[in-house]
Amino acid sequence: MRQVFCMVHQEARIRAAEAVYMAREGSQVVISDKTRNTEQNALMWLWLTAFSKQLQWPVNGQLTYLQPDDWKNILSAAFRQESVRLAQGLDGGVIMLGCRTSQMGKREFAEFVTFIEAIAADKEVYLDPLEEISAVSQRAGLYDPDTGSVQP
Repeated sequence: MRQVFCMVHQEARIRAAEAVYMAREGSQVVISDKTRNTEQNALMWLWLTAFSKQLQWPVNGQLTYLQPDDWKNILSAAFRQESVRLAQGLDGGVIMLGCRTSQMGKREFAEFVTFIEAIAADKEVYLDPLEEISAVSQRAGLYDPDTGSVQP
């Protein structure tokens, strides 16, 4: 049996402690940050699509437009200071084993989205339309309308 408790109030903590106490021998307890939400995910894909339409990147020695998935791999690797692993492909090529953004906690994912925004500004990728971006990021709890920026 799997149970998930969000530590948002004292009652949740009590119920979690009771569940741990009643757990069968050999059960496992994991405490982790809450992962990203749907709105954060939608914002990321909106911005990755902007990169894919506006910015060419060198692949096999030639500038080319990449798919949003490819940009996710490049940007998530850069966000982690490119500490990703490379594996040899079956036919001798190289495969980048990127990080899984779905496993990022909500705060880390917010920092990743802010990182994407900064790279977009640096590479002159226009994150359009602003109204849609701000609406999505406001729903995600990331957009600060007073400053006009995405906050962690």
